Amino acid sequence: MSAAEEPTNPLRALPSVDRLLQHPLLAEAELDPALLTALAREELAAARAAVRAGAPPPDVGVLAAGVRARAEALSRSSLRPVINATGVIIHTNLGRAPLSAAARAAMEAVARGYSNLEFDLEEGVRGSRHAHLEELLRRVTGAEAGIAVNNNAGAVLLALTALCAGRDVVISRGQLVEIGGGFRIPDVLRQSGARLVEVGTTNRTYIADYIAACGPDTAAFLRVHASNFRIIGFTEQPELSELCEAAHARSLLVLDDVGSGALLDTTAFGLAPEPTVQGSLMAGADLVLFSGDKLLGGPQAGIVVGRAELVARLRRHPLARALRADKATIAALQATLLHYARGEALREVPVWRMIATPAAEVERRARAWAAALGAAGASARVVPTRAMVGGGSLPEESLPSFALALTPSSPERLARLLRAGDPPVVARVERDTVLLDPRTVDPSEDAALLAALRRALIADPAGP
Repeated sequence: MSAAEEPTNPLRALPSVDRLLQHPLLAEAELDPALLTALAREELAAARAAVRAGAPPPDVGVLAAGVRARAEALSRSSLRPVINATGVIIHTNLGRAPLSAAARAAMEAVARGYSNLEFDLEEGVRGSRHAHLEELLRRVTGAEAGIAVNNNAGAVLLALTALCAGRDVVISRGQLVEIGGGFRIPDVLRQSGARLVEVGTTNRTYIADYIAACGPDTAAFLRVHASNFRIIGFTEQPELSELCEAAHARSLLVLDDVGSGALLDTTAFGLAPEPTVQGSLMAGADLVLFSGDKLLGGPQAGIVVGRAELVARLRRHPLARALRADKATIAALQATLLHYARGEALREVPVWRMIATPAAEVERRARAWAAALGAAGASARVVPTRAMVGGGSLPEESLPSFALALTPSSPERLARLLRAGDPPVVARVERDTVLLDPRTVDPSEDAALLAALRRALIADPAGP
Protein backbone atom coordinates (compact mmCIF):
# COMPACT_ATOMS: atom_id res chain seq x y z
CA MET A 1 0.00 0.00 0.00
CA SER A 2 1.40 3.36 -0.99
CA ALA A 3 1.63 6.30 1.41
CA ALA A 4 -1.21 7.97 -0.49
CA GLU A 5 -3.40 4.92 0.09
CA GLU A 6 -2.79 4.69 3.86
CA PRO A 7 -6.01 5.34 5.86
CA THR A 8 -6.07 8.71 7.63
CA ASN A 9 -6.39 8.57 11.42
CA PRO A 10 -9.67 10.44 12.16
CA LEU A 11 -8.27 11.66 15.47
CA ARG A 12 -5.87 13.89 13.51
CA ALA A 13 -8.87 15.90 12.36
CA LEU A 14 -9.41 17.17 15.89
CA PRO A 15 -7.87 20.58 16.61
CA SER A 16 -5.21 21.23 19.21
CA VAL A 17 -6.17 22.90 22.48
CA ASP A 18 -4.56 26.17 21.34
CA ARG A 19 -6.43 26.17 18.03
CA LEU A 20 -9.73 25.42 19.77
CA LEU A 21 -9.20 28.28 22.23
CA GLN A 22 -8.64 30.69 19.33
CA HIS A 23 -12.16 30.07 18.01
CA PRO A 24 -14.27 33.29 18.14
CA LEU A 25 -16.77 31.64 20.52
CA LEU A 26 -13.98 31.23 23.07
CA ALA A 27 -11.57 34.06 22.30
CA GLU A 28 -13.90 36.60 23.90
CA ALA A 29 -15.08 34.40 26.76
CA GLU A 30 -14.81 36.14 30.14
CA LEU A 31 -13.35 33.18 31.97
CA ASP A 32 -10.11 32.48 33.76
CA PRO A 33 -7.69 31.24 31.04
CA ALA A 34 -6.67 28.21 33.10
CA LEU A 35 -10.31 27.19 33.59
CA LEU A 36 -11.10 27.70 29.90
CA THR A 37 -8.11 25.56 28.95
CA ALA A 38 -9.24 22.81 31.31
CA LEU A 39 -12.74 22.85 29.81
CA ALA A 40 -11.28 22.70 26.29
CA ARG A 41 -9.18 19.66 27.26
CA GLU A 42 -12.29 17.97 28.67
CA GLU A 43 -14.27 18.66 25.48
CA LEU A 44 -11.47 17.30 23.30
CA ALA A 45 -11.12 14.21 25.50
CA ALA A 46 -14.84 13.53 25.11
CA ALA A 47 -14.55 14.03 21.33
CA ARG A 48 -11.61 11.60 21.09
CA ALA A 49 -13.59 8.95 22.97
CA ALA A 50 -16.54 9.44 20.60
CA VAL A 51 -14.32 9.19 17.53
CA ARG A 52 -12.70 6.00 18.80
CA ALA A 53 -16.23 4.61 19.23
CA GLY A 54 -16.94 5.28 15.55
CA ALA A 55 -18.35 8.81 15.50
CA PRO A 56 -17.11 11.28 12.87
CA PRO A 57 -14.74 14.02 14.09
CA PRO A 58 -16.74 17.11 15.10
CA ASP A 59 -16.12 20.49 13.52
CA VAL A 60 -14.07 22.99 15.53
CA GLY A 61 -17.16 25.19 15.86
CA VAL A 62 -19.09 22.32 17.40
CA LEU A 63 -16.25 21.75 19.85
CA ALA A 64 -16.11 25.45 20.75
CA ALA A 65 -19.87 25.44 21.37
CA GLY A 66 -19.36 22.43 23.61
CA VAL A 67 -16.74 24.28 25.63
CA ARG A 68 -19.07 27.26 26.00
CA ALA A 69 -21.86 24.95 27.14
CA ARG A 70 -19.53 23.45 29.76
CA ALA A 71 -18.63 26.94 30.96
CA GLU A 72 -22.27 28.00 31.20
CA ALA A 73 -23.21 24.83 33.07
CA LEU A 74 -20.37 25.47 35.51
CA SER A 75 -21.57 29.02 36.15
CA ARG A 76 -25.12 27.88 36.94
CA SER A 77 -25.83 26.73 40.48
CA SER A 78 -27.00 23.13 40.61
CA LEU A 79 -29.11 23.99 43.69
CA ARG A 80 -32.07 25.94 42.31
CA PRO A 81 -35.46 27.12 43.52
CA VAL A 82 -38.34 25.03 42.15
CA ILE A 83 -42.12 25.40 42.18
CA ASN A 84 -43.62 22.48 44.09
CA ALA A 85 -46.97 21.63 42.47
CA THR A 86 -47.00 18.03 43.72
CA GLY A 87 -49.43 18.57 46.57
CA VAL A 88 -46.88 17.14 49.03
CA ILE A 89 -46.47 19.88 51.63
CA ILE A 90 -43.26 18.77 53.34
CA HIS A 91 -41.47 17.32 50.32
CA THR A 92 -38.23 15.68 51.44
CA ASN A 93 -36.66 15.80 47.97
CA LEU A 94 -37.62 19.44 47.44
CA GLY A 95 -36.05 20.83 50.61
CA ARG A 96 -38.83 20.03 53.09
CA ALA A 97 -40.41 23.04 54.79
CA PRO A 98 -40.31 26.38 52.96
CA LEU A 99 -39.36 29.20 55.30
CA SER A 100 -41.46 32.16 56.32
CA ALA A 101 -40.66 35.63 55.00
CA ALA A 102 -39.35 36.57 58.44
CA ALA A 103 -37.08 33.52 58.59
CA ARG A 104 -35.65 34.28 55.15
CA ALA A 105 -35.04 37.91 56.10
CA ALA A 106 -33.34 36.84 59.33
CA MET A 107 -30.97 34.55 57.44
CA GLU A 108 -30.08 37.28 54.97
CA ALA A 109 -29.52 39.81 57.75
CA VAL A 110 -26.93 37.70 59.59
CA ALA A 111 -25.31 36.49 56.37
CA ARG A 112 -24.81 40.04 55.07
CA GLY A 113 -22.04 40.86 57.53
CA TYR A 114 -20.92 40.20 61.06
CA SER A 115 -23.26 39.22 63.90
CA ASN A 116 -23.20 38.64 67.64
CA LEU A 117 -23.32 34.87 67.13
CA GLU A 118 -20.97 34.21 70.05
CA PHE A 119 -20.56 37.66 71.53
CA ASP A 120 -22.29 39.21 74.54
CA LEU A 121 -23.05 42.77 73.42
CA GLU A 122 -23.89 43.93 76.94
CA GLU A 123 -20.73 42.63 78.63
CA GLY A 124 -18.42 42.85 75.62
CA VAL A 125 -17.13 39.32 76.12
CA ARG A 126 -17.46 35.94 74.41
CA GLY A 127 -21.01 34.59 74.49
CA SER A 128 -22.80 31.37 73.54
CA ARG A 129 -24.63 30.70 70.29
CA HIS A 130 -27.11 28.59 72.26
CA ALA A 131 -28.34 31.67 74.09
CA HIS A 132 -30.16 32.96 71.01
CA LEU A 133 -32.70 30.10 71.13
CA GLU A 134 -32.86 29.23 74.83
CA GLU A 135 -35.65 31.56 75.91
CA LEU A 136 -37.80 30.95 72.84
CA LEU A 137 -37.52 27.18 73.15
CA ARG A 138 -38.61 27.44 76.77
CA ARG A 139 -41.56 29.66 75.94
CA VAL A 140 -43.02 27.70 73.04
CA THR A 141 -42.51 24.20 74.52
CA GLY A 142 -42.70 24.71 78.28
CA ALA A 143 -39.32 23.01 78.74
CA GLU A 144 -36.68 24.07 81.26
CA ALA A 145 -34.01 24.36 78.57
CA GLY A 146 -33.22 23.56 74.95
CA ILE A 147 -30.45 23.20 72.41
CA ALA A 148 -30.40 23.08 68.61
CA VAL A 149 -27.97 21.08 66.45
CA ASN A 150 -27.77 20.49 62.71
CA ASN A 151 -30.51 17.83 62.37
CA ASN A 152 -32.60 15.42 64.42
CA ALA A 153 -30.34 12.46 63.68
CA GLY A 154 -27.56 14.51 65.24
CA ALA A 155 -29.77 15.37 68.20
CA VAL A 156 -30.48 11.70 68.86
CA LEU A 157 -26.80 10.79 68.51
CA LEU A 158 -25.75 13.60 70.85
CA ALA A 159 -28.28 12.69 73.55
CA LEU A 160 -27.42 8.99 73.48
CA THR A 161 -23.66 9.64 73.42
CA ALA A 162 -23.68 12.22 76.20
CA LEU A 163 -26.12 10.43 78.52
CA CYS A 164 -26.09 6.71 77.71
CA ALA A 165 -22.67 5.67 76.34
CA GLY A 166 -21.54 2.34 77.77
CA ARG A 167 -24.96 1.62 79.23
CA ASP A 168 -28.24 -0.02 78.15
CA VAL A 169 -31.05 1.77 76.35
CA VAL A 170 -34.38 -0.04 76.22
CA ILE A 171 -36.58 0.35 73.14
CA SER A 172 -39.59 -1.45 71.71
CA ARG A 173 -38.95 -3.61 68.65
CA GLY A 174 -41.80 -1.79 66.96
CA GLN A 175 -39.79 1.44 67.14
CA LEU A 176 -36.51 0.24 65.60
CA VAL A 177 -37.25 2.40 62.60
CA GLU A 178 -35.38 3.38 59.47
CA ILE A 179 -36.10 6.74 57.88
CA GLY A 180 -34.88 8.25 54.61
CA GLY A 181 -31.22 8.01 53.70
CA GLY A 182 -30.69 4.76 55.59
CA PHE A 183 -30.85 6.40 59.04
CA ARG A 184 -31.55 3.49 61.41
CA ILE A 185 -32.13 3.79 65.14
CA PRO A 186 -30.09 0.62 65.93
CA ASP A 187 -27.12 2.00 64.00
CA VAL A 188 -27.29 5.34 65.85
CA LEU A 189 -27.42 3.52 69.17
CA ARG A 190 -24.33 1.52 68.32
CA GLN A 191 -22.50 4.63 67.10
CA SER A 192 -23.29 6.42 70.36
CA GLY A 193 -21.68 3.69 72.42
CA ALA A 194 -24.97 2.79 74.10
CA ARG A 195 -26.14 -0.82 74.14
CA LEU A 196 -29.44 -1.60 72.46
CA VAL A 197 -31.92 -3.66 74.47
CA GLU A 198 -34.94 -4.68 72.38
CA VAL A 199 -38.21 -5.54 74.10
CA GLY A 200 -41.64 -6.68 73.01
CA THR A 201 -42.56 -7.53 69.44
CA THR A 202 -43.07 -5.56 66.25
CA ASN A 203 -46.74 -4.95 66.96
CA ARG A 204 -47.17 -5.34 70.72
CA THR A 205 -45.00 -4.13 73.59
CA TYR A 206 -46.12 -3.75 77.21
CA ILE A 207 -44.77 -1.74 80.12
CA ALA A 208 -43.88 -5.05 81.75
CA ASP A 209 -41.45 -5.71 78.90
CA TYR A 210 -39.58 -2.50 79.68
CA ILE A 211 -39.49 -3.21 83.40
CA ALA A 212 -38.25 -6.77 82.86
CA ALA A 213 -35.37 -5.47 80.76
CA CYS A 214 -34.08 -3.11 83.46
CA GLY A 215 -30.79 -3.90 85.14
CA PRO A 216 -27.90 -2.15 86.87
CA ASP A 217 -26.54 -0.94 83.50
CA THR A 218 -29.81 0.51 82.23
CA ALA A 219 -29.62 4.24 81.48
CA ALA A 220 -32.84 5.10 79.69
CA PHE A 221 -36.03 4.14 77.93
CA LEU A 222 -36.09 5.46 74.37
CA ARG A 223 -39.37 6.07 72.55
CA VAL A 224 -39.19 6.74 68.80
CA HIS A 225 -42.24 7.99 66.95
CA ALA A 226 -42.94 6.01 63.78
CA SER A 227 -43.25 9.19 61.76
CA ASN A 228 -43.08 7.73 58.25
CA PHE A 229 -45.15 4.55 58.62
CA ARG A 230 -48.02 3.18 60.67
CA ILE A 231 -48.70 -0.20 62.24
CA ILE A 232 -52.42 -0.82 62.66
CA GLY A 233 -54.58 -3.68 63.86
CA PHE A 234 -53.47 -5.94 66.69
CA THR A 235 -51.07 -3.47 68.33
CA GLU A 236 -50.08 -2.26 71.77
CA GLN A 237 -47.61 0.31 73.09
CA PRO A 238 -47.51 1.78 76.61
CA GLU A 239 -48.56 5.40 77.02
CA LEU A 240 -45.66 7.81 77.42
CA SER A 241 -46.84 8.77 80.90
CA GLU A 242 -46.79 5.09 81.88
CA LEU A 243 -43.30 4.72 80.46
CA CYS A 244 -42.10 7.79 82.37
CA GLU A 245 -43.59 6.59 85.64
CA ALA A 246 -41.84 3.22 85.34
CA ALA A 247 -38.52 4.79 84.34
CA HIS A 248 -38.46 7.47 87.02
CA ALA A 249 -39.33 4.94 89.72
CA ARG A 250 -36.03 3.27 88.78
CA SER A 251 -34.03 6.52 88.35
CA LEU A 252 -33.90 6.07 84.58
CA LEU A 253 -34.28 8.65 81.84
CA VAL A 254 -36.96 8.78 79.16
CA LEU A 255 -35.84 10.15 75.81
CA ASP A 256 -38.73 10.82 73.43
CA ASP A 257 -37.96 11.29 69.73
CA VAL A 258 -41.20 12.77 68.38
CA GLY A 259 -39.76 13.31 64.91
CA SER A 260 -41.69 16.02 63.13
CA GLY A 261 -41.77 18.65 65.87
CA ALA A 262 -45.47 19.48 65.98
CA LEU A 263 -46.26 22.41 68.26
CA LEU A 264 -49.87 22.70 67.06
CA ASP A 265 -52.77 20.24 67.26
CA THR A 266 -53.06 18.45 63.92
CA THR A 267 -56.55 17.14 64.67
CA ALA A 268 -57.89 20.70 64.32
CA PHE A 269 -57.36 20.29 60.56
CA GLY A 270 -58.95 16.88 60.17
CA LEU A 271 -55.62 15.05 60.45
CA ALA A 272 -54.63 12.20 62.73
CA PRO A 273 -53.16 13.20 66.08
CA GLU A 274 -49.43 13.81 65.98
CA PRO A 275 -47.51 13.84 69.27
CA THR A 276 -46.73 17.41 70.27
CA VAL A 277 -43.54 18.50 71.96
CA GLN A 278 -45.53 20.11 74.78
CA GLY A 279 -47.55 16.93 75.31
CA SER A 280 -44.42 14.80 75.63
CA LEU A 281 -42.95 17.14 78.23
CA MET A 282 -46.20 17.19 80.19
CA ALA A 283 -46.25 13.37 80.13
CA GLY A 284 -42.88 13.41 81.92
CA ALA A 285 -40.25 12.87 79.21
CA ASP A 286 -36.84 14.03 80.39
CA LEU A 287 -35.76 15.06 76.91
CA VAL A 288 -37.84 15.51 73.77
CA LEU A 289 -36.09 15.47 70.39
CA PHE A 290 -37.52 16.70 67.09
CA SER A 291 -36.78 18.18 63.65
CA GLY A 292 -36.81 21.85 62.78
CA ASP A 293 -37.77 21.50 59.11
CA LYS A 294 -40.90 19.33 59.25
CA LEU A 295 -44.08 20.33 61.07
CA LEU A 296 -42.20 23.01 62.97
CA GLY A 297 -41.78 24.68 59.57
CA GLY A 298 -38.28 26.04 60.05
CA PRO A 299 -34.76 25.30 58.75
CA GLN A 300 -33.02 21.95 58.94
CA ALA A 301 -32.18 21.47 62.59
CA GLY A 302 -32.41 18.98 65.42
CA ILE A 303 -33.86 20.32 68.64
CA VAL A 304 -33.63 18.88 72.14
CA VAL A 305 -35.73 20.32 74.97
CA GLY A 306 -36.26 19.14 78.52
CA ARG A 307 -34.57 19.13 81.91
CA ALA A 308 -32.00 21.89 82.31
CA GLU A 309 -29.26 19.73 83.83
CA LEU A 310 -29.49 17.23 80.98
CA VAL A 311 -29.42 19.92 78.29
CA ALA A 312 -26.37 21.40 80.02
CA ARG A 313 -24.61 18.04 79.73
CA LEU A 314 -25.37 17.95 76.00
CA ARG A 315 -23.92 21.43 75.55
CA ARG A 316 -20.70 20.46 77.30
CA HIS A 317 -20.17 17.30 75.28
CA PRO A 318 -17.48 17.53 72.54
CA LEU A 319 -19.93 16.15 69.97
CA ALA A 320 -22.09 19.25 70.41
CA ARG A 321 -19.44 21.32 68.64
CA ALA A 322 -19.30 18.94 65.69
CA LEU A 323 -23.09 19.08 65.34
CA ARG A 324 -23.71 22.74 66.12
CA ALA A 325 -26.00 24.87 63.99
CA ASP A 326 -24.58 27.79 62.02
CA LYS A 327 -25.61 31.45 62.28
CA ALA A 328 -28.09 31.32 59.36
CA THR A 329 -29.86 28.28 60.82
CA ILE A 330 -30.07 29.88 64.24
CA ALA A 331 -31.47 33.09 62.74
CA ALA A 332 -34.14 31.24 60.74
CA LEU A 333 -35.05 29.02 63.68
CA GLN A 334 -35.34 32.02 65.99
CA ALA A 335 -37.68 33.77 63.53
CA THR A 336 -39.77 30.60 63.14
CA LEU A 337 -40.12 30.09 66.89
CA LEU A 338 -41.15 33.73 67.24
CA HIS A 339 -44.17 33.01 65.02
CA TYR A 340 -45.32 30.43 67.57
CA ALA A 341 -44.57 32.67 70.53
CA ARG A 342 -46.68 35.44 68.95
CA GLY A 343 -49.54 33.08 68.04
CA GLU A 344 -49.16 33.75 64.31
CA ALA A 345 -47.86 30.38 63.06
CA LEU A 346 -51.00 29.53 61.07
CA ARG A 347 -50.65 32.75 59.13
CA GLU A 348 -46.87 33.10 58.83
CA VAL A 349 -45.37 29.57 58.76
CA PRO A 350 -45.87 28.25 55.20
CA VAL A 351 -46.34 24.60 56.23
CA TRP A 352 -49.19 25.45 58.57
CA ARG A 353 -50.65 28.00 56.15
CA MET A 354 -50.84 25.27 53.50
CA ILE A 355 -52.35 22.78 55.93
CA ALA A 356 -54.94 25.32 57.10
CA THR A 357 -55.96 26.53 53.62
CA PRO A 358 -59.59 25.50 52.93
CA ALA A 359 -60.15 23.18 49.97
CA ALA A 360 -62.52 25.76 48.46
CA GLU A 361 -59.66 28.27 48.22
CA VAL A 362 -57.42 25.67 46.55
CA GLU A 363 -60.20 24.93 44.05
CA ARG A 364 -60.63 28.65 43.30
CA ARG A 365 -56.95 28.98 42.41
CA ALA A 366 -56.97 25.81 40.31
CA ARG A 367 -59.93 27.13 38.31
CA ALA A 368 -58.14 30.45 37.83
CA TRP A 369 -55.16 28.52 36.43
CA ALA A 370 -57.44 26.56 34.09
CA ALA A 371 -59.11 29.76 32.87
CA ALA A 372 -55.74 31.39 32.20
CA LEU A 373 -54.55 28.39 30.19
CA GLY A 374 -57.88 28.20 28.35
CA ALA A 375 -57.50 31.80 27.27
CA ALA A 376 -54.13 30.79 25.81
CA GLY A 377 -55.71 27.94 23.85
CA ALA A 378 -54.74 25.05 26.12
CA SER A 379 -57.20 22.46 27.38
CA ALA A 380 -57.21 21.86 31.14
CA ARG A 381 -59.69 20.82 33.79
CA VAL A 382 -59.90 20.89 37.59
CA VAL A 383 -60.22 17.63 39.52
CA PRO A 384 -60.59 16.80 43.23
CA THR A 385 -57.50 15.20 44.75
CA ARG A 386 -55.71 14.69 48.07
CA ALA A 387 -52.67 16.62 49.29
CA MET A 388 -50.17 14.80 51.49
CA VAL A 389 -48.45 16.31 54.52
CA GLY A 390 -45.30 14.32 53.68
CA GLY A 391 -41.75 14.65 54.97
CA GLY A 392 -42.03 11.73 57.37
CA SER A 393 -44.94 13.41 59.15
CA LEU A 394 -48.45 12.00 59.56
CA PRO A 395 -48.00 8.85 57.42
CA GLU A 396 -50.87 8.20 55.00
CA GLU A 397 -52.60 11.37 56.16
CA SER A 398 -53.96 13.68 53.48
CA LEU A 399 -56.06 16.78 53.03
CA PRO A 400 -58.87 17.34 50.52
CA SER A 401 -57.53 19.40 47.64
CA PHE A 402 -57.97 20.23 43.96
CA ALA A 403 -55.56 20.10 41.06
CA LEU A 404 -55.18 21.39 37.55
CA ALA A 405 -55.30 18.30 35.29
CA LEU A 406 -53.64 18.01 31.87
CA THR A 407 -53.86 14.90 29.68
CA PRO A 408 -51.19 15.14 26.95
CA SER A 409 -50.26 12.19 24.75
CA SER A 410 -47.13 11.75 26.87
CA PRO A 411 -47.59 12.87 30.48
CA GLU A 412 -44.01 11.95 31.33
CA ARG A 413 -42.70 14.16 28.52
CA LEU A 414 -44.75 17.14 29.68
CA ALA A 415 -43.63 16.60 33.30
CA ARG A 416 -40.03 16.47 32.07
CA LEU A 417 -40.44 19.70 30.10
CA LEU A 418 -41.86 21.40 33.20
CA ARG A 419 -38.88 20.26 35.26
CA ALA A 420 -36.49 21.54 32.59
CA GLY A 421 -38.00 25.02 32.64
CA ASP A 422 -36.87 28.14 34.44
CA PRO A 423 -38.06 28.01 37.11
CA PRO A 424 -38.47 24.24 37.19
CA VAL A 425 -42.02 23.12 38.01
CA VAL A 426 -42.41 19.74 39.69
CA ALA A 427 -45.83 18.17 39.11
CA ARG A 428 -47.08 14.64 39.69
CA VAL A 429 -48.33 12.12 37.15
CA GLU A 430 -51.28 9.87 37.97
CA ARG A 431 -53.23 7.65 35.55
CA ASP A 432 -51.77 9.30 32.44
CA THR A 433 -52.63 12.76 33.80
CA VAL A 434 -50.32 15.58 34.85
CA LEU A 435 -51.63 17.10 38.09
CA LEU A 436 -50.62 20.46 39.59
CA ASP A 437 -51.96 21.16 43.08
CA PRO A 438 -52.16 24.85 44.12
CA ARG A 439 -52.03 23.92 47.81
CA THR A 440 -48.24 23.67 47.68
CA VAL A 441 -47.71 26.62 45.33
CA ASP A 442 -47.36 30.02 46.96
CA PRO A 443 -49.77 32.52 45.35
CA SER A 444 -46.78 34.71 44.51
CA GLU A 445 -45.59 31.89 42.19
CA ASP A 446 -48.81 31.66 40.15
CA ALA A 447 -47.64 33.88 37.28
CA ALA A 448 -44.31 32.04 36.97
CA LEU A 449 -46.07 28.65 37.05
CA LEU A 450 -48.52 29.64 34.32
CA ALA A 451 -45.72 31.00 32.16
CA ALA A 452 -43.76 27.77 32.61
CA LEU A 453 -46.86 25.75 31.71
CA ARG A 454 -47.43 27.75 28.52
CA ARG A 455 -43.78 27.29 27.47
CA ALA A 456 -43.89 23.56 28.15
CA LEU A 457 -47.15 23.12 26.24
CA ILE A 458 -45.76 25.03 23.26
CA ALA A 459 -42.59 22.90 23.34
CA ASP A 460 -44.65 19.70 23.45
CA PRO A 461 -46.00 19.25 19.91
CA ALA A 462 -48.48 16.62 21.09
CA GLY A 463 -49.60 18.54 24.16
CA PRO A 464 -53.21 19.08 25.20
